[in-house]
Amino acid sequence: MFFKYQTASNWLKKIQLLLLGIGASAIATLPAKAAEKIYFQYGPIVQSLEVSSLETFAETGVVSPDLQFYFKFLKADKEEQQRFQQVLKSSIKVNLVPISQFLYTPLGENFLNQFGSYIRTDPNINGKYALRAAIILAASDPKGLSLLNLFRKYPTDMWIDVRSSLELSKAAGIVVEATKYFTKTITQLSEEEAKKEVATNFSALADLRQLGNLGVQQKRWQLRDEKRNRSFYVDLYQPQRWRSGKAPVIVISHGLGSRPEDLAKRAEFFASHGYVIAVPQHSGSDMIQLQNMHQGLSRNVFFSQDFIDAPLDISYVLDELERRNQSEFSGRLNVQSVGVMGHSFGGYTVLAVAGATIDFAHLQQTCNNNLEYLDFSLFIQCRVLDLPRQPYNLRDPRVKAVYALNPVNYAIFGAKGLSQITIPTMLEAGTHDPATPAVFEQVRSFKMLTTPNKYLALVEGQAHVDFSVLGSGLMQLIESATYLTLPPPALLNSYSNALTLAFFEVSLLDNPTYRPYLQATYTEYLSRDQQFKVFFISAKSDAGLGEASREFRAKL
Repeated sequence: MFFKYQTASNWLKKIQLLLLGIGASAIATLPAKAAEKIYFQYGPIVQSLEVSSLETFAETGVVSPDLQFYFKFLKADKEEQQRFQQVLKSSIKVNLVPISQFLYTPLGENFLNQFGSYIRTDPNINGKYALRAAIILAASDPKGLSLLNLFRKYPTDMWIDVRSSLELSKAAGIVVEATKYFTKTITQLSEEEAKKEVATNFSALADLRQLGNLGVQQKRWQLRDEKRNRSFYVDLYQPQRWRSGKAPVIVISHGLGSRPEDLAKRAEFFASHGYVIAVPQHSGSDMIQLQNMHQGLSRNVFFSQDFIDAPLDISYVLDELERRNQSEFSGRLNVQSVGVMGHSFGGYTVLAVAGATIDFAHLQQTCNNNLEYLDFSLFIQCRVLDLPRQPYNLRDPRVKAVYALNPVNYAIFGAKGLSQITIPTMLEAGTHDPATPAVFEQVRSFKMLTTPNKYLALVEGQAHVDFSVLGSGLMQLIESATYLTLPPPALLNSYSNALTLAFFEVSLLDNPTYRPYLQATYTEYLSRDQQFKVFFISAKSDAGLGEASREFRAKL
């Protein structure tokens, strides 16, 4: 098994070095004086570091006595010091307008307020306004956004609350340790399931990673839900040649800041195998809403109401498919037994339409204790608390199977909400996902599902989004800061396509031909020659996963 994480101690040192750099860049208000010192305060003890020492180190590699003190304290070896130097110098080009607009949104302000509690302008003053000013100033510089450039832009000395920063470091360390521990656990459980399964010669069977042979047609509907005063479009994909019997239907839900077009390849894959695919726009959380925020036309990255409206969009699309089934599809569609799948925010959406219910008490408690572990998706999930605290029944009885990729879900639903799902459910997670950490958002949720037909696929190296499309500068910064090597997107897509097709063929159509694919032996076959593996467990591993969870909690 290939797993690129370093030891926990090395990771903690990396995180602490990054905190040192980020802390040094998070300076206060806007007086004329430039930052000269960083003050680290732990109770009554105060230790300072010259900003010029960091600048000299970043530019020349020379370690001044005061910086050497911190390297010794963190036990940073030469390699880690070189990595830190690279992080200080690495820069990315960012668009000033979008980043400044984001920092004035409620989501951006929550982020600033959280990290401003560690990095202050005074021993007792939150540094959120300083963070915002510093980031905007650095982003406007032609040299790009880097930690070193942030130092040069900051106008006054800063104060780092060491006690709070150590709590953050500990929370980050829990993510690393838990990811390593549960990846090993799921690997072992997957192997145990495979040993008990009937051996299958998958090389002699159809390759589910390939496109089907039925062709694809695409069209777009513009829809208007008068009851909700909501307009949106839906992209539809259907086969050029119909499979025998009723055509199965899948609705795919896009993620935050995304759009239906981004899921075209996935939709075409299913359509080529005989499915009719509907991909609705969620107009309060899509790319258009994100662009409106960037252009100053909205103060929100997304609207909290979309936690309710996005699932209702799916139900409205199903209503529309029923209305047009005879006129546009000659009655071929089976709209009474539908599959849904979604990614990230869309993962929440499809779990909600599958029956999961919002547990406001659990959400409030989790949001109040968000430093117990580091889960950045809580910045999004906690926005549900903006909604009226009342029961929301978003389940659609026509939905009979759900596949959620990297879903944000744990804080919103908890065990009480997830237990309401009674249909076949599959979760997909990635070991390198910084946005919805697998151990907190999928592995833990999988254990809470009570439906007997449940599955979990854990993919090594999968990182929530394809970072390669975000630009070489950002990719370089990610690699230098995290030590991560990411797999080719084509490999990850091949894993997902094969598993989703097998899941829906079995769960929606009860197709016996596909049952061998919905096993751990199949994921072993898929990744047998690959550097990055995919592991698969079912409800059969509940007891083993529960025991591992208890053991890990006892170690904390």
